[in-house]
This record gives sequence, C-alpha cells and structure tokens, in this order.
Amino acid sequence: MAERLLERATLTRFAPIPEDDRQYPLEYMDANSVIKLREDDTSVVIGICDPSDTAILAFLEDFHGKPVQFLLIERSELSAYLGKRLSTLDAESPKGAPRDEERILLDRLANDAPIVNLVNSLMIEAIRKGASDIHIESFSDEARVRYRVDGILSTVMRLEKGKFPAVSSRIKIMANLNIMERRLPQDGRISAHLGDGRYDVRVSVVPIADGESLVLRLFNTEGVPMGLEDLGLDARSLRLLRAMVAHPHGLVLATGPTGSGKTTTLNALLREVASERIKVITIEDPVEYRISGVDQIQTNERIGLAFDTLLKRVLRQDPDVIMVGEIRDTATAELSLRAALTGHLVLSTLHTNDAVSVIPRLRDMGVEPYLLAAVLRGALAQRLVRRVCRSCARSGKPEARERALLSRFGLTATRLVRGSGCDACDGSGFRGRTAVFELFGSDARIEEMILRGERASALTDYLTSKGFRALARNGLALAVKGVTTVAEVEKAVMG
Repeated sequence: MAERLLERATLTRFAPIPEDDRQYPLEYMDANSVIKLREDDTSVVIGICDPSDTAILAFLEDFHGKPVQFLLIERSELSAYLGKRLSTLDAESPKGAPRDEERILLDRLANDAPIVNLVNSLMIEAIRKGASDIHIESFSDEARVRYRVDGILSTVMRLEKGKFPAVSSRIKIMANLNIMERRLPQDGRISAHLGDGRYDVRVSVVPIADGESLVLRLFNTEGVPMGLEDLGLDARSLRLLRAMVAHPHGLVLATGPTGSGKTTTLNALLREVASERIKVITIEDPVEYRISGVDQIQTNERIGLAFDTLLKRVLRQDPDVIMVGEIRDTATAELSLRAALTGHLVLSTLHTNDAVSVIPRLRDMGVEPYLLAAVLRGALAQRLVRRVCRSCARSGKPEARERALLSRFGLTATRLVRGSGCDACDGSGFRGRTAVFELFGSDARIEEMILRGERASALTDYLTSKGFRALARNGLALAVKGVTTVAEVEKAVMG
C-alpha cells in the first residue's frame, strides 16, 4: 500500500483535544504516534506522525467502524502534549471520587508501581507454588485470579472490578499485544527471569461477556528436566522403554490427554539418546525445555510452519533422531512413519486413551497397515496423579469401596495413605505429581496382528498374556505403596 499524502495540522487547531476515556491510552498514543483529534457519531479525525505505517491506519479504520480522516502532525508537538498529560494526571483524579465516576487511563494505570508490583507478585507467587497456569478473569462485579497447581485450579485473589483493565493492559504491554484490542482473541509471550531461572510465559487473551479472560502458561525453560529414572517407571518398564529407543530407526509414541506429561517423557527420552555422534532435531509447539546439543524448532502456523511442513524440511537436515511434538493429521502421520521407515528414529505423541489404541488410531488416519507394522517399536500411555503430601500423610484402613476396586485389579491393602492437609500443601493433602504409565513393545506377533487388522481388544489380550499391565492397575499399585490415593487414580485414570 502506498504512503498516503496527508494534510498537515496542529493540535491547537483542534483544542480541546478529547481526553480520558474519549481518547486512546497514552501508551498506545506514544508507541504508535497517533492521537484522536475529534470524534462524533458520524466520523473521527486522527492525527498521525508516520503515514507510512499502513498497518496502524488500517487497524484504526477498522477499530472505529466509521469514516476516518487522517491528518499529519509533528512528533514534537505530540510529545509535548503527552508530557503535559502525564504531569497533570494525578491532579485530574481527585482523591475520594466515586469509583464508577473515575476515568481510567489504561496505560497510565498499567504502569503505576502498584499495578506493576501486583502483576509481578502474581507471577512470582505462581512460580513459587509450582503453578503451570495463571487465570485472570473479569466478571460482572469482580475479577478473579486462580493458579493451576498439580492440575487443580484454586482461587488465590479477588480484585476490584475497576483494577482489571489496568492488570489486563499491563500484561498485554509485557506480551507486546495490542492494548486497544478487546474484541478479538490475542496470543503473545513474555520472557521472565526469576533468580537463576528463565521462564517463557505464553499469554492468551479471550474476550468474554464481562470483559476478558487472560491465561498465562508458565514454562521454566532452564529448569532441570527429568531423566528416565525420575519418571516413576518400574524397573521392567524402564528396560522396555530403553529398548524401544535403542533401535536406530522406527517409531515410538507417547499418548495421553493434554497436560499428562507426554512432553516431559519425550524430552527424557531425547536426553537418553542424544550424543555428539548423532543429530537430533525436534519440532515442537511450544519448545518447553531447552536441551543442550539438540536442534529445537518452534512451529508457527501463521507463517505456514506447521508440523508436516517443517518435517519435510527437517528430513533434508540429515537427522538421526526426530521428535515431532504431535501427530495431528494424516499428512504428519504419513511423513512421520515414512521417516521412520527410511532410517530415522521418530518420537512423537498422539491423543488416545491408552497405549494400544495408537494402532487403530493411525489406521483410522489412513496409515497403511504394512507401514505401521514395519516401523512401530512401541507406545506408552500416561497420566499424572497427585502425590500425597509427606508432611501431613496419615495411614488408615481402606474403605469397602476402595478394597473392592483394588480386588478387581488383583491388589490388596490393609492400610492406605491420605494427606490430612497442612501449610506445606495449602490444605490440599497433596504436593507434587507423578506419572502413571502403561507401555508395550512391538514384536513379530504384534506385527502380524497389525497386518491382519486385529481389533485393539485382541492386541490387549495378547499383550496381557506377555505381562502387560494397564494404566488403572499401575495407578492403584501406586496408591497401595502410599504414593497417591485410590480416589486420585479413579479421577485421573478411570474417570
């Protein structure tokens, strides 16, 4: 789009300039060198310093939804106006004014020390508590802040409704989002440092009936990720998993719902196989952990960098091991399996309820049985369950319902451990989480069954005869050991 030739104008020509909630936020005016000079029901006049910024012109035309006239103004005059406004803001908001009559200038309020400190403290406290997400939501009479800790949301703060716009604006500024946009969803990111840790914060903003919902997902990119020994696998399962990735080529899949720890497991596997003698490339959305010596690529579908597109390019990089963050579609599935067939070890994730279901799922996605039989080395399914807090753990006799459930899976217990709730676990009785697994390795019989198109139940029956143990049984075994509770296993694994 060519630069517009605009008529020049001065701010004094349009005095008095619209102010308060009739004007753009000062942060937006300063960052984009624009100012609203006049507005009525039928049109709006806007002063702009840089008419070559066509994106801002287009946004403002769309934002107002009525005829817009742009005039060229001097940056020095706009700067003088902004400086004067900043110096007089405090005088324009008299103390004791009723809250519903106060004019809130978002960027000024968002950069006041109390709001900066509030947002910082929310993030620091979330990191300290080990939260994976921060939810900040605006309702009709208040705003609510919740942390997701160990998979459970809990309210940590309630804010006055009037403070929410400032908090929202502050977070948008930190995430480099448009503080003017409240009609459309926005996504951004913040890089935050706390002590020796660096956190990648993914920000999602969605408009809701009474304002906005902001969700901040926290990733400790420099945290010490788990090794295979730390995942909670028993000795037999650990040997089997290591055998799967010992193959120079083939496909290994991790399954489970979002938030079940699949990425942590795959990263542990990558650290197991990575060395200077092989090239390892990952395609992730997002990159959650930095792994030394591994080429990690972030997907970006907005510019056409989807999993399947990147996988085609990665195959030209002469990799030995490829980790594909998720097999979402037929194209990615076929590329992943063909990569495994042509001499690469491919690790990926799939959304299924159990490990054996990866076989019918891939068949349903159009993968040829001969290809699947040739490359599948094995699959694991996992869930996360909360650990009983060791500071308040108490043992007691199992309830009749618990005994019946344990008996159904061939387990017994005379005592079961529960947390009574204490300061260490914020009264929940749980602190931290561990994974529950089920996994199988492929063999000649499994390959034959895949080629014949046998159902998942037949595959499970065969694997069970070879010692395969299901998720529910392994989870209940952890409850018998006192690691978690029967109720937690029921909710996470059997719910």
